[in-house]
Amino acid sequence: MAPRILIADDEDVLRMLIVETLEIEDYDLDEAQDGIEAYEKIMENDYDLILLDLMMPGKTGLEVCQLVRQAGKINTPIVMLTAKTQAEDRENAINAGVNHFFSKPFSPMQLLTFIQDILEGNINENEHR
Repeated sequence: MAPRILIADDEDVLRMLIVETLEIEDYDLDEAQDGIEAYEKIMENDYDLILLDLMMPGKTGLEVCQLVRQAGKINTPIVMLTAKTQAEDRENAINAGVNHFFSKPFSPMQLLTFIQDILEGNINENEHR
């Protein structure tokens, strides 16, 4: 069974680019366009990995992450997609329960490799790229 991944990003073009890239590996993909939709899908489904944009309408990626972790979904790896690279931003994300960061802008193939490494257990928690 293919790993199930949620891609939550309000930027349609970027989200579609990520979807097209991850389809190379035949992952089972779901999409969310805002934080509220992301939270609802996470609570209704079991994912092997969650990609969350930091800045989304409805609820931010941090808010979604906090709610998900408070609801008991503590084992699902969460990758925060963000252009914010300040130490304070990363500290806030780690405190919210984010496992990994992937900095924007990025190469879709680099993201694919990063995701493969996480799913195969070849990457340490809180490793960032």
